[in-house]
Amino acid sequence: MCSDEQRLDMRLADLIERGYQFLHPRDAQGRIVAVVGIRVHDSVVDMIRLEAEDDAIALRLPGDEADVLAPRRVLWRSQGTARRVLDDLLTLPDDAYAVSGRVHGCWVPGEHGRAKWLAATG
Repeated sequence: MCSDEQRLDMRLADLIERGYQFLHPRDAQGRIVAVVGIRVHDSVVDMIRLEAEDDAIALRLPGDEADVLAPRRVLWRSQGTARRVLDDLLTLPDDAYAVSGRVHGCWVPGEHGRAKWLAATG
């Protein structure tokens, strides 16, 4: 049998296989405050934010959302334990809640090895 920690690790590995890129936001002292995974596909952006084993949220956003960490519009949401939210996200079909068009943009390097998704406009 697998421990809960191993199961979470396997679920995170599944997200990486699906193309998620991970960011690690830090506080003013440089401590990691969350693990954030982002995947851009088709016309949407999927985001998961893990604060603790019992505090996680996953969102599906329109591809033109300007700030994926503080979105104005959410197409789908799951919130709860990391295990439940990861399961919900991994079983969410790619075409669920899709909007018309495709997402265009790029990852832009930032300070301290961080990156940010920059949606193309116009």
